[in-house]
Amino acid sequence: MICWPVSLTLESTIYLPKVRAQIDSRYVTSPVAFALGNPSFVPDELCYIIMYAEGILMANSERQRETEMEDACCEGMKRVMRLAMKVLIVVVFLGYILILIMMPTNTFYLRWMPNIRSKTRSTYFGQQGASLLIYAFPILFIAILGAFYSHLRKRGVDRSDSRVRSRYDSWKMPALVKGPLGIVSWIELAFLAMFVALLVWSFSSYVHAMFANVTQEAIQVRERVWEVKLDSAALLLGLVGNICLAFLFFPVTRGSSVLQFIGVTSEASVKYHIWLGHVTMALFTAHGLCYVMFWANTHQISEMIKWDEVGVSNVAGEISLLAGVVMWATAFQGIRRKIFELFFYTHYLYIIFVLFFVLHVGFSTACIMLPGFYLFLIDRYLRFLQSQRKIGLVCARVLPCQAVELNFSKSPGLSYAPTSTVFVNVPSISKLQWHPFTITSSSNLDRDQLSVVVKSEGRWTKMLYEIVSSSSTVERLEISLEGPYGTPSTDLLRHDMLVMISGGSGITPFISIIRELLFTANAASHKAPRILLICAFKKELDLAMLELLLPVSGTNLDISRLHLQIEAYVTREKETVKDDQELIRTVWLKPSTNDVPVSAVLGSGSWLWLGLIISSSFAIFLVLVGIITRYYIYPTERDSNGMYSFASRAALYMVFACVSIAASAAGAFLWNKKQSLRELVQIQDMKTPPTASPIAGVYGGDWELESLPHQTLIQSTNVHYGKRPDLKKILLGIEGSSIGVLVSGPRKMRQDVAAVCSSGLIPNLHFQSISFSW
Repeated sequence: MICWPVSLTLESTIYLPKVRAQIDSRYVTSPVAFALGNPSFVPDELCYIIMYAEGILMANSERQRETEMEDACCEGMKRVMRLAMKVLIVVVFLGYILILIMMPTNTFYLRWMPNIRSKTRSTYFGQQGASLLIYAFPILFIAILGAFYSHLRKRGVDRSDSRVRSRYDSWKMPALVKGPLGIVSWIELAFLAMFVALLVWSFSSYVHAMFANVTQEAIQVRERVWEVKLDSAALLLGLVGNICLAFLFFPVTRGSSVLQFIGVTSEASVKYHIWLGHVTMALFTAHGLCYVMFWANTHQISEMIKWDEVGVSNVAGEISLLAGVVMWATAFQGIRRKIFELFFYTHYLYIIFVLFFVLHVGFSTACIMLPGFYLFLIDRYLRFLQSQRKIGLVCARVLPCQAVELNFSKSPGLSYAPTSTVFVNVPSISKLQWHPFTITSSSNLDRDQLSVVVKSEGRWTKMLYEIVSSSSTVERLEISLEGPYGTPSTDLLRHDMLVMISGGSGITPFISIIRELLFTANAASHKAPRILLICAFKKELDLAMLELLLPVSGTNLDISRLHLQIEAYVTREKETVKDDQELIRTVWLKPSTNDVPVSAVLGSGSWLWLGLIISSSFAIFLVLVGIITRYYIYPTERDSNGMYSFASRAALYMVFACVSIAASAAGAFLWNKKQSLRELVQIQDMKTPPTASPIAGVYGGDWELESLPHQTLIQSTNVHYGKRPDLKKILLGIEGSSIGVLVSGPRKMRQDVAAVCSSGLIPNLHFQSISFSW
């Protein structure tokens, strides 16, 4: 039996008039009697109504159980599909690695490759058929499966069993803390060692095969033995460099399904691109210099200006190498940090580098690097399409520490994990420069807004701060965004406690984590870990960054459930009492009617669409290659009894790759753009900004209606002046069965924390570094 108020609430629209007409006031003096089912107080009519309501509740409960069972069954099917995809991806990748291992052997070149070419050679694909099958198809197949796998996987905070993930924690701990490679985990070191072993194996195998009959070759070509060895060494250096080039573009493909599958963010993978870039250019530079030395000693210097119709084109290789050397010279850390624009603009020479590399070696040989570059082109074109949107900037919070929080309108369906990043472009400052920033908002807590924090440090950021802070009546600021980019989920909830250590603007990744955990802590079914935030700032004004832990519109969630403790350190100033403290200002803007909210470039099903783009574009590419080869190249070769120009063939195929990518990506983008326009109709108009700022300053001022969360936040904060945090002492004093340690800030700080976590003094520390090496 249910109580009277509940039954009326369930079916009030139907039975409330009857109840009011048939129940005398004396029967409703005690709702408890109804709950107890006392018949002396309950009329027959009301009993029927209550019984009917109970039947509705039971039916609804039964339907809810059926729905939950269907959801559980659907989720179980998705898990089985993800497991099958994962196994298939691993098998295909191992097969691809086997090809790379066997490639420098005679078994591959004299047995496997001729056999494959004999079965795939046709008037539609020619020699390229075998190369596309061996080198391009496996990686593109992995990328397609990875996209479908990511589509089936949910984003957000991972709530998986901690026992499953704990087996891999030891591999994620730092193995190297200091050195030219930075902080390197054991799993990174293991894969690095295997990659170096692959290069050494390839080099030694090529040396063994090429130097086996070097004396006889020297006699035949009438050259000295060391000259023949130099010629062979130049060739094998280029062949080994091709292996590095095959992986070079994967780390810089921001929306890569491959990176998403292995759980690596685009900003974290940049260091792999740097490592591969140095090794690749070192090998290619040695490759070119060896050939120049060989030609000079054998009086064949005229070879440098030859562009043969068939075979290798030397001039194309020299142009490619020159473009690569310029990029390499400006990519070293000293130049990249001090003269970033020089590094940024010269890196566009990758177009010349890749184009003339393909013309140099021919399309068939270039197929080894084609899949990585092909996926990069898809990502680059999608980024270009997304960058054409003008994003609605709702408001900006101007902080007294020369920082500004930009709040953009966001599509409610856009979901991203904490610590995700976006790239921001302000055409009024620079039409070419795109700068990465960590998202500080939570897609669950901030349903309609996406925010980033920009600290005024460089020329670009200073100009942006001046534009926003110069006046409180900025009408509109035209901004474009690319992203968000990030991991599909974070495994934060498996820890009992989270220790977040930041230095300066390194606190920004933790803002999104804290907001996400605030949402989680107020959910009935989830328990958030305890949080210790240790943040170091240079000046007292920088403490205003802590005010950004809460959204610009405030929150009605109970922040006390978060169990948050903040230890703030002001390193270069002592405690002072100032009467004229600056407050945080909120500048409201008026977006244009053409501005759109932030949304995924391909809508809510981005990964599914990406898989379709990769598969459909490659299918179109194969059709175009087959048509042009069968009906143009093949008849030309047959009529002239010769070979079609390798450079012309490679140029045609590269054009077909670009056309197929552009057609598939543009079609998917336009389709999702129409869907987004329909969603825009349902989005409410921007609210009129309040006359007073919704956020009071951390340094004083009258608290407004949303003051309770801020008071709780201030009560959780301890400020220490004139000293740095003793990180080793703090970490050694923390207790818990599982403690996640996240650090974001200067390199020295990250290295110190990594050294403590990897020392083994406390076995329950789980280290994660958030670095920005763009």
